[in-house]
Amino acid sequence: MLVLVAPGQGAQTPGFLTPWLDLPGATDRIAAWSDAIELDLAHYGTKADADDIRDTAVAQPLLVAAGLLSATALDASPGVVAGHSVGEITAAALAGVLDDEAALRLVRTRGLAMADAAAVTETGMAALLGGDPDVTVPHLEMLGLTPANVNGGGQIVAAGTAAQIAALTKDMPEGVRRVVPLKVAGAFHTHHMAPAVDRLREAAAALTVADPTVTYVSNADGKTVATGDEVISRLVGQVANPVRWDLCMETFKALGVTALIEACPGGTLTGLAKRALPGVQTLALKTPDDLDAARALISEHADA
Repeated sequence: MLVLVAPGQGAQTPGFLTPWLDLPGATDRIAAWSDAIELDLAHYGTKADADDIRDTAVAQPLLVAAGLLSATALDASPGVVAGHSVGEITAAALAGVLDDEAALRLVRTRGLAMADAAAVTETGMAALLGGDPDVTVPHLEMLGLTPANVNGGGQIVAAGTAAQIAALTKDMPEGVRRVVPLKVAGAFHTHHMAPAVDRLREAAAALTVADPTVTYVSNADGKTVATGDEVISRLVGQVANPVRWDLCMETFKALGVTALIEACPGGTLTGLAKRALPGVQTLALKTPDDLDAARALISEHADA
């Protein structure tokens, strides 16, 4: 069984969209999406620097657009889909819950709302490498931080104010080898994002949704979700609540997943899977040069 996953914010790098625009029809699709959300995706994906694409209002639509573009080029029929943070909107579109343009409109609202929420207080996120979650989580809470992403594979991402993140670098939990600040512009998946939830809920109320056509795994708790309405409800709530990617990977195991492909810009989630899902073959879509290998993996592992 194959699972197709979509990465979250922080996976973007300058120019990462450039090679994908050489694919037939890609430039036209990006142009149409850009017009729909009033954001020049081609510019930000090919010419903008790291600071420009760090902007939450830019990074989120760019990631969803890249994920959809790469998945369409792959033309896969996965048995399971899931997304990390904003990648859940990509996954919802891949599962047929939203059409592509609706997904881009929703993520544009999400990015703008979260950027506004992040501007209220100087906040950020940092990845903790190593350590035991039973030790790490209480330590983070003692510092006033939220374990915003519990990613499995020995990684937890903490989120909070800039001062709290600074304190963490000087007072690491026992067993943690390193604290790595992330290239994001706020404390996502925490109470700091509460103002964004209402705006996203209002936008979501106007959506036309369908039930998933494949198994959809929610990063709120790793459970599968069978209705479109529930998928959208969870997409709204996860903005201010932790991502449990560790539980998603446990569900992949339980479902019998044997291969995992990560949509563009791939790399982060395949890295976690290599540590947490031994025996599962993984492949990250970084450029179109990866498509042939991905198709070969699909032919070997896709559902009969």
